[in-house]
Amino acid sequence: MIRARVLDAPLDVSEHEAAVSAAEAGAVVSFAGVVRNHDHGRGVLSLSYEGHPSAGEELRRIAEEIAARPGVRGVVVSHRVGDLAIGDPALVAAVAAEHRKEAFEACADLVDEVKARLPIWKHQYFADGTDEWVNCP
Repeated sequence: MIRARVLDAPLDVSEHEAAVSAAEAGAVVSFAGVVRNHDHGRGVLSLSYEGHPSAGEELRRIAEEIAARPGVRGVVVSHRVGDLAIGDPALVAAVAAEHRKEAFEACADLVDEVKARLPIWKHQYFADGTDEWVNCP
């Protein structure tokens, strides 16, 4: 199972975990990157993500690379675009593998690759009335 999506809709961690579950997998590891209320000592009120039209294709490539690893049985990853509030998941990933070490490593690498390569930009709105764009590849 491989699924990679860029969505303008709320993300659900348990749905991602259920999607990768397989009888061959002895471990499912998930990750949720959520919007926090601060960044570098500044209060964050909300943020918005904008994605390049190629973001979905790149996310799929990353998921396929991780899924090709020995022992990995499923990869489901989604990144949200649009307006998000504090506490909303922005990135959700789940990896199923035959063993826990493979699942932990694959999920961590999946998140790192998404953060490094995905052409999605974050626009943060701060409590002091300022805002800032953050380039996320």
